[in-house]
Amino acid sequence: MQSDPEECRSGNGAIFDSSGSYRYALWRSWNDLPRVGFVMLNPNQADAELNDPTIRRCIGFAKAWGFGGLEVVNLFAYRAKTPQLLKQAAEPIGKDNDRYLFTLSGRVDLIILAWGNWGGFGGRHREVLPFFQTENIYTLGMTKLGHPKHPLYLRQDSDRIRWVE
Repeated sequence: MQSDPEECRSGNGAIFDSSGSYRYALWRSWNDLPRVGFVMLNPNQADAELNDPTIRRCIGFAKAWGFGGLEVVNLFAYRAKTPQLLKQAAEPIGKDNDRYLFTLSGRVDLIILAWGNWGGFGGRHREVLPFFQTENIYTLGMTKLGHPKHPLYLRQDSDRIRWVE
């Protein structure tokens, strides 16, 4: 099992805890061009080989924008099919999750914040925002509650919007 954030560099892969209940990072590469990072709410079914609908949508955005790959990290590493199930988890963040969030800026050229309204759960979004040491932070728009929109149901031609805190 891979455990070093720097191993998220080439090919396709994912990093899980030993139980498989927490996914800390997922990446896909299709060429040597720069990579984009997506910061979403929590992982669902995607793994080192399987792309779920959200990952397929993120790949579509990344390719349309001219990137050669992507990396996905999440505010919460616990794998849950719905935000309601995530909220019921005893430990939704995961013991190694912050390390992958904190080091994302060094592995990608641009970051897309995309966690949706549930990112405010427990104030987690406020804890994580200082981790990103780059000026290249964008969203795909904001929800009515003021959170970065999740990519799944957005149009494929949605524009990136510079993040302003």
